[in-house]
Amino acid sequence: MANQNINVDPISLTKNSQEETIGSKGSAVAKRLQKELMALMMSSEKSVSAFPDNSNLFKWKATIVGPQDTVYENQKYRLSIEFPNNYPYTAPKVVFLTPCFHPNIDLSTGALCLDILKEKWSALYDVRTILLSIQSLLSEPNNESPLNTQAAGLWKNQEEYKKYLLQFYEKNKDV
Repeated sequence: MANQNINVDPISLTKNSQEETIGSKGSAVAKRLQKELMALMMSSEKSVSAFPDNSNLFKWKATIVGPQDTVYENQKYRLSIEFPNNYPYTAPKVVFLTPCFHPNIDLSTGALCLDILKEKWSALYDVRTILLSIQSLLSEPNNESPLNTQAAGLWKNQEEYKKYLLQFYEKNKDV
């Protein structure tokens, strides 16, 4: 056999390797998200749910129901969850689509202040854990770092808070 000279362009080889790596990471993330979706669908937990938005596995719509025996009881909130390409090593971006009057939720953007979506994020968390944590935050706000100072101020008087919240929710629940 004769030796054949094979010319390989290192730039295209590097580019192809990077695309394969990104592709395999994207594939791994997609598999993880499919697994989480199946777990959510099989879960007996009915107060939280989430599904991909159309066919985009990296963007989901979620719903949480306010916890029982709290001022948020029976209120339903829609949320958006966007997963980064390096999920679960980086937290997803979660925002409220339904306006929510709460000390730790920004009324203008729907952004929320929740430590497990920031500095306390762990790759062990999944969509169900995130939604249950948000649901728990509704009844146990962190008034030390409010995004809504009006809600934080009212929180101390649960009777007044509930009165304002119910009016606010009725006016905004279908937005």
